[in-house]
Amino acid sequence: MSPTLESFVTVAPESHFPIQNIPFGVFSTAQNETPRVGTAIGDLILDLHVIAQAGLLDGIEGLNNPASVFGQSTLNDFMALGRPTWRATRAAIQKILSKDNAQLRDNQELLSKALVKQADARMHLPAKIGDYTDFYCSREHATNVGIMFRGKDNALQPNWLHIPVGYHGRASSIVVSGTDLHRPAGQRITPQNKTEPFFAPSAKLDYELEVGWFVGTGNPLGKRIEVADASEHIFGMVLVNDWSARDIQAWEYVPLGPFLGKNFGTTISPWIVTLDALEEFRVSGPSQASPEPLAYLKENKDTAYNIDLEVQIKPSNSSTYERVTLSNLKYMYWSVTQQLAHHTVNGCNMQPGDMCATGTISGPDNESFGSLLELSWNGTKKISFKDGNERTFLEDGDEVNMTGYAKSSAGYIIGFGDCRGKVLPCLYQ
Repeated sequence: MSPTLESFVTVAPESHFPIQNIPFGVFSTAQNETPRVGTAIGDLILDLHVIAQAGLLDGIEGLNNPASVFGQSTLNDFMALGRPTWRATRAAIQKILSKDNAQLRDNQELLSKALVKQADARMHLPAKIGDYTDFYCSREHATNVGIMFRGKDNALQPNWLHIPVGYHGRASSIVVSGTDLHRPAGQRITPQNKTEPFFAPSAKLDYELEVGWFVGTGNPLGKRIEVADASEHIFGMVLVNDWSARDIQAWEYVPLGPFLGKNFGTTISPWIVTLDALEEFRVSGPSQASPEPLAYLKENKDTAYNIDLEVQIKPSNSSTYERVTLSNLKYMYWSVTQQLAHHTVNGCNMQPGDMCATGTISGPDNESFGSLLELSWNGTKKISFKDGNERTFLEDGDEVNMTGYAKSSAGYIIGFGDCRGKVLPCLYQ
């Protein structure tokens, strides 16, 4: 892909969606309420179903019926076709959108049907998510939480530097950006009485800054995915806000881990950015020299990504967002390919549309902490906003927005758009 490639569609320099990106998502409009597949270009959406019906996507190897594939309400069928077909399709779309190609550019009738303003579209979950696994792969985050609850001498559990720790999340409560969520209620305890719980709305509602990745092609039951081949099975990435009720989580997590403190809602960004679009931003990750991973987890190439990750909060009585976290995906200790290899090493079968998330991504300094739990050190420090607001955890009416972007040396940005949600009052007392 040429870094100098330009589209006939006007793309602002600050846009997350230049022609070098070509993410995939599912959208609908008031004029056509049927969800179908599109790609973002600038502030527009290219309707892939429309251009497929017009024959512009014919002849792509492995994509035998593009109109059917892109007329679906999910990307699962496309995901199942494999990385060579994803790559060829993305290249074909870039060719169609390039400024020197008149095929779509000069066909005004088709152009009027194929391009839709993002502002006029409704975004949907991009896939039917059969299973969801959340990992715990940021060393800084795990260390901070460990210090907080177990002390410096026992911050990391003995297994943490040997395996990408994860738990099975709840797929049914994953929602697309822009979906508001009610504050959860559940069992809590007090610092004074740690053995007698009571039922109440969560008083420690938090965000978790994460990146999610979607499985494209899966593996048969009993056969693992090798770490060297794992990137061929990953369709792409999204941003994830793994909303967390810290007080509910603190009471329930022993001995089986997160449950009701997590499964009330997880927000993802709507556009899946492919690994091919992120290729130029691959970098070396944190050292895994001591201890070295076991053989099935060892990697001999750069598998981290230099992607800036931001969290902004708009307090309930404010009109503006303010950044509270600036982290980066490159800080993550266990790579997404190691996560997939470990997930399947016991023969666990993955399927197209399965989603995994990285766990909270924190960096080495306070500004890069990926949760309010860390920023407020479990409520002992207040986060101050420029308009005078203060927070330790989220209050009703607060809005959280996450963004992720990588800046190319050629001047364009590859980004994910928004991952946004608002806290609504609890329905139960």
